[in-house]
Amino acid sequence: NIKLLGLATTKSRGIKRGVITDRDKLIETIEKVLTDAEVMANTKITSTYLSITGEHIRSINTQAAIALNRINGGAGNISERSIEQEDIYQVLDLAQAVSLPVDKDILHTIPQEYVVDTLEDIKNPLGMMGRRLEARVHLVTAASTAINNLINCVEELGISVDGLVFQPVASALASLEKDEMDLGVTLVEFGSNTTNIAVYHGSALRHSSTIPIGSASITNDIAVMLQITKKEAEKIKINYASALSFMSSNELDIKYHPNKEANHMTVSEQEVSKYVEARMQEILQMIIREISRADIKDPLTYGIVMTGGGAELRNLSSLIEKSLKVNVRIGKPNRIEGALEIANRPQFTTVLGLLLWPVFSVDHVQLNFHNNGTFKSLIKKIRHTIEHMF
Repeated sequence: NIKLLGLATTKSRGIKRGVITDRDKLIETIEKVLTDAEVMANTKITSTYLSITGEHIRSINTQAAIALNRINGGAGNISERSIEQEDIYQVLDLAQAVSLPVDKDILHTIPQEYVVDTLEDIKNPLGMMGRRLEARVHLVTAASTAINNLINCVEELGISVDGLVFQPVASALASLEKDEMDLGVTLVEFGSNTTNIAVYHGSALRHSSTIPIGSASITNDIAVMLQITKKEAEKIKINYASALSFMSSNELDIKYHPNKEANHMTVSEQEVSKYVEARMQEILQMIIREISRADIKDPLTYGIVMTGGGAELRNLSSLIEKSLKVNVRIGKPNRIEGALEIANRPQFTTVLGLLLWPVFSVDHVQLNFHNNGTFKSLIKKIRHTIEHMF
């Protein structure tokens, strides 16, 4: 069992939409949150897993196949043989041989299923007999600059990076149930500046993406509407905003100050919520487009699981249920001892998913990472392999 010893949060600085905007501020932020976590856990942190997101991240589904060559005597026919672990590694390596822009690297190679001869939907072909092995995989790519800059910020603090994980993939690991991933579910992580999506079906990741807009846009809308500071707008969002305006009060007045000199003014909760609903409808349309790109039948049998701090927006689940006619639940961390006491909120699913990643990951990149020493050397190995094959 994995036990949660400590947890710390702090306001994010120096990074926006997954891109580092001020390296020094980001390093200060990382140092502060690590120190706070060390104090709470009463232990020294020497290594870490990082989550990553941003517009630079792209995902594709691809496939590759190998012949299980073993010549049968003098007849020259290829006979069946047992599939070995090396065969699985080989076909997954081959699946990575896609043409990538020079500034992109493979972040994840996640198997969806295998095909042995004509037998499909195989999750683990190890030990099976066959003549041909095919792998269908989900590749997640990221900008090499973004990867390296993030790693460098952490390593400057004397902490090694054991791996990077795309945020919704980590979040899904901590919050989704097996039946959900098997029969069809979409995880939507509502972050501050991005909304991340992961579509699961047949116990495999079918599509993942990032939308460059998040709950901070609601704060900005309120700030512009009322001509107040973002800090005050954030308080109004947390305390009064509703994703469905008709479920808010037209009689409850919110007091605010447009500037320090002006007398306080009032606006109804419902008026504020109209702006919030409009913004959430915009984000929801983007989410719908991404789900459709998974191109699978019944992608929402189990509906949508919401994670991230933005998932706590009042009546957001009702808005999604009303718009998509599907079940919606708020995802909270599971599978980790101690999480219920100190981390039972949707905003913690990603960071707790990172704890689970080295134990439960099926990512071929992650498995190779442990055999290659450092994440940077692994990235170089993958790129060299791809360039060599072409």
